[in-house]
Amino acid sequence: MAPWALLSPGVLVRTGHTVLTWGITLVLFLHDTALRQWEEQGELLLPLTFLLLVLGSLLLYLAVSLMDPGYVNVQPQPQEEAKEEQTAMVPQAIPLRRCRYCLVLPLRARHCRECRRCVRRYDHHCPWMENCVGERNHPLFVAYLVLQLVVLLWGLYLAWSGLHFFQPWGLWLRSSGLLFATFLLLSVFSLVASLLLASHLYLVASNTTTWEFISSHRIAYLRQRPSNPFDRGLTRNLAHFFCGWPSGSWEALWAEGEEEEEGGSQAV
Repeated sequence: MAPWALLSPGVLVRTGHTVLTWGITLVLFLHDTALRQWEEQGELLLPLTFLLLVLGSLLLYLAVSLMDPGYVNVQPQPQEEAKEEQTAMVPQAIPLRRCRYCLVLPLRARHCRECRRCVRRYDHHCPWMENCVGERNHPLFVAYLVLQLVVLLWGLYLAWSGLHFFQPWGLWLRSSGLLFATFLLLSVFSLVASLLLASHLYLVASNTTTWEFISSHRIAYLRQRPSNPFDRGLTRNLAHFFCGWPSGSWEALWAEGEEEEEGGSQAV
């Protein structure tokens, strides 16, 4: 690997996240917080649980940021190409989408300028992970948000437990200034993580993506339909998102909704 590859945005962002995560954890241990008090009293279960949660959130972060989000194969194998052609022949009303870089786009895929690849069921490009969130890593991304929010809220409580405001201002600033800055930082991160988690749970429950939610008026396969063509109810949406069931292509699901709407209009 070339030396300058170590200065790539992905390496810098992931290194910064790792350093920040363990730096905040170290601050919580070094100050007179509930975490340190548990340790001094010999109650090691809670400190160890907190460390394991921090480690778990960091590993999930690295997994989501390093894994393939669902890149579209630019040069598919002959069997795969034939299968996609057969699938595309079923829903004839689906508008053909093309990418100037990756040729034909599957339904719900989008080209990411940062990654320079087309991503299946594209949700968004996350600058904090320096990776796209797509069909393959979106479930892990939601799991990461849940675990990260638990760690942040627990860390917020621990930081508050170490802030004692009865000292003189100068002495308090020297002894607790870093811990107070950590508390403010955790407050901001907790708010951001809460909003992200709430929005993604809503998107998952309705089987839509951030890109589709924001740009539905500009997406051809959504402009033609009065409602979300991929929404099949809360239970089936969650089962498909987290477990991949029921299986099937987005093209077939889109065509199924088209047939239902045509049947309903004819019945009226």
